[in-house]
Amino acid sequence: MMPTQPSPRGTARRARSPLAASALAVALLLCATAAGAARAQSAPAPACGDWPAYRAFMTRTVQADGRVLDATTPVQQTTSEGQSYGMFFALVANDRAGFDRMLGWLRANLAGGQFDADNVRLPAWQWGHKPDGSWGVIDPNPASDSDVWIAYDLLEAGRLWRAPEYTALGTALAAQIAKREVSDFAGLGPMLLPGPQGFVNGDVTRLNPSYSPLPVLRGLASALKGGPWSALAQNGYKLVSGTAPRGFAPDWAAWHAGQFVVDPKTGDVGSYDAIRVYLWAGLANAADPLAKPWLNAVRGMADRVAQTGVPPEKVAAATGVGSGEGPLSYWGALAPYFAALGDTKSLALARSRLAALDGATPGREPVYYDRVLGLFGAGAVEGRYRFDANGRLVPAWEGACR
Repeated sequence: MMPTQPSPRGTARRARSPLAASALAVALLLCATAAGAARAQSAPAPACGDWPAYRAFMTRTVQADGRVLDATTPVQQTTSEGQSYGMFFALVANDRAGFDRMLGWLRANLAGGQFDADNVRLPAWQWGHKPDGSWGVIDPNPASDSDVWIAYDLLEAGRLWRAPEYTALGTALAAQIAKREVSDFAGLGPMLLPGPQGFVNGDVTRLNPSYSPLPVLRGLASALKGGPWSALAQNGYKLVSGTAPRGFAPDWAAWHAGQFVVDPKTGDVGSYDAIRVYLWAGLANAADPLAKPWLNAVRGMADRVAQTGVPPEKVAAATGVGSGEGPLSYWGALAPYFAALGDTKSLALARSRLAALDGATPGREPVYYDRVLGLFGAGAVEGRYRFDANGRLVPAWEGACR
């Protein structure tokens, strides 16, 4: 969380002698120095140099043409999620050439060439090796979490790089998201659907708590000055808090009869999707009125790691019963969450695990999800980026490092 400004209990208005005045001055100087040191320790210093983990990501996960490859899958897939995260990291690294390569690959392959401000369509979520042996779109249905991140990436790229073409494209994409991936729930208001098709079955609508990153929704609301984004942030919090009775988020949930319920397909399990709920909560600026409530809604994970020393790979949201041990990607997601909670012991554990991202050797590579969540988490706690209270990205290169 943001450091708090210390307020002294009181100071003497007058000294009785020059010696007393001198002693008082020394004491005040020492107090000020200690307070400054405490503030420096509670907020990460900006990391202004090379970013080895990003370099490794671009070398080992991103192909020369800008395709973000998930090589662990049988179909050797690329997802809109991967492209959206890669573009975000390129923005954090001030790598406009890398950003453009990833954007260009998305435009040509996931959006079929229709990805310009005056002709934009939501990109397909999955591309890879198809059953007939060809390469191309496997599932054309868009994924709203990726779409939200891509729109945010473009709007922030336009602002930070002073490039109006990105702003125009991000604005057009956001309009398509609001039109096709947002539904108005009776008694609640706007909710982000996981995608345009396949998530509404009769009176049951499936939802994904990890699809509502608070800083990103705030950033869209700030940049676009209208639309459903602020309401989506409020209702995203209601979804998370309403489905985490033990402080653990589920991968999926549902809306039925005016309330959030257990997902009829996957139950209440929280694992590889849900781990991002803790990440987004940890990345939110402490001045955001939803930041503390969101963190408090999912404190179960911090309590469990404090007890056992590891995050469970899977946990039942209703009971809090967990199993297995979470992989490296979990530690990446949890690092900012521990930092926001002031949990220095668990943060140190996360940092020690994340060191593997920089020290990986060929043949023992971190997989795609380890890399991307590691970049999110380590990048934040190292001070390479943060979000302000309005959700705007503050990369180190744009501020203290310039």
